[in-house]
Amino acid sequence: MLSDFYIEDHIKEALKEDIGFGDITTENLAGENDVLNASLDTRVDGILCGIHVFEKVFKILSPEIVVKCYFKDGDAIKKGDKIADISGPAKFILMGERVALNYIQRMSGIATETNKYQRAIGDLPVKIVDTRKTTPNFRAFEKYSVKTGGGALHRFNLSDCAMIKDNHIKFAGSITNAVNKLRGSISHAHKIEVECDTLEQVREAVQVGADIIMLDNMSCDMMKEACKLINKKAIVEASGNVCLDTVRAIAECGVDIISSSAIVAKAPTLDLGLDM
Repeated sequence: MLSDFYIEDHIKEALKEDIGFGDITTENLAGENDVLNASLDTRVDGILCGIHVFEKVFKILSPEIVVKCYFKDGDAIKKGDKIADISGPAKFILMGERVALNYIQRMSGIATETNKYQRAIGDLPVKIVDTRKTTPNFRAFEKYSVKTGGGALHRFNLSDCAMIKDNHIKFAGSITNAVNKLRGSISHAHKIEVECDTLEQVREAVQVGADIIMLDNMSCDMMKEACKLINKKAIVEASGNVCLDTVRAIAECGVDIISSSAIVAKAPTLDLGLDM
């Protein structure tokens, strides 16, 4: 998902945005021969994610910078842990500090939040997944972070899966019309998902042969009834009003996956710092 060429292109754009025509503070303070030693430390517990991206920021600025990592992505980290040591030209360490931290703090925050949800589900055979409510041009990093935190992934973009939502149903006239029209046009490799708000819609989605049925903003009692109606004829996704307090109860309704924008959109950044 995060190949080196993709990471490098993304980081270069981030550095262009942050450095602009030059770091007027650092370049007028640090000489060419000045060397700096620093450590990446965590102030809180969490799940680490983005250490390779963090390292790549400095390597792009200067191949002379050495980053020695003590943890890998997916590792649980505890308050006070030293995550990595960084040494090399002071000018480039100071110049890259903020961008490097922005990546790893954001990614670790998402991985940590996702992990909380997946642990709340416990041993039930249900996966927490993300949505398309992501930061523009940062989706690959956010999805990688969800996966690192123990979650699973929904469609990557609009070309992955045909998802028929309420506005599509209104436009097509019915679920049946929408599914049949799509089935006659899309590739055999694509699944068709239907968003349902009522049990009547669930029945129609089952009858027309939808591959995935999303139960949108339904009560737990309603979801249990919907799962009985579907009876393993389709993958069942629950969505809407998902938070840490409700995710376990939703999982107990018999659904296969639970999608939530909260694991990305509402995830706080993890408090990591670069100590010189």
